[in-house]
Amino acid sequence: MRITPQALRSIAQAIAGVAVLWYFAAVPARAEEVKAGDLVITQAWSRATPGGAKIGGGYLTIENKGSAPDRLIGGSADVASKVEVHKMAMTNGVMKMRPVEKGLTIEPGKTVKLAPSSYHLMLFDLKGPLKQGDKVPVTLEFEKAGKAQISLDVQGLGAQAPAGNAGGNMEMKKMPGGMKM
Repeated sequence: MRITPQALRSIAQAIAGVAVLWYFAAVPARAEEVKAGDLVITQAWSRATPGGAKIGGGYLTIENKGSAPDRLIGGSADVASKVEVHKMAMTNGVMKMRPVEKGLTIEPGKTVKLAPSSYHLMLFDLKGPLKQGDKVPVTLEFEKAGKAQISLDVQGLGAQAPAGNAGGNMEMKKMPGGMKM
């Protein structure tokens, strides 16, 4: 995926506008925790998608409490035709997104966070929009721990973190003058 300079400027302008007008809603964090073998999965969430969107993202935290590494190799969801592990990174000033071909390793005693602009789940060919407030069931597949059923808590369009974290449940709102926040 390549972002054009014009799109990058638009994104920068939107971020600047949001930075001025953000507000933080006090919503308690969801404490759902899923265990799969030696892995503990928490803070599973996604962003709402506009109608007609064909892709969505999933974010979560995986802690390996065991003594051997494990690997997140993929997943599945009824709302999407395919779920893959991806990574975003800046290369020569261009944001690029690529699948993680051999899976994402979670070393023993370590925690890996899937978050916007980093490692994340890609949900391809969505069968409908992800709506704020919904819970989206996803099955994760690990090399050693096997399959784990999680639910992504769908946050607002511009969310940067799960509910209860700074800015996690912010909504995009139309402001006077047509600016969206």
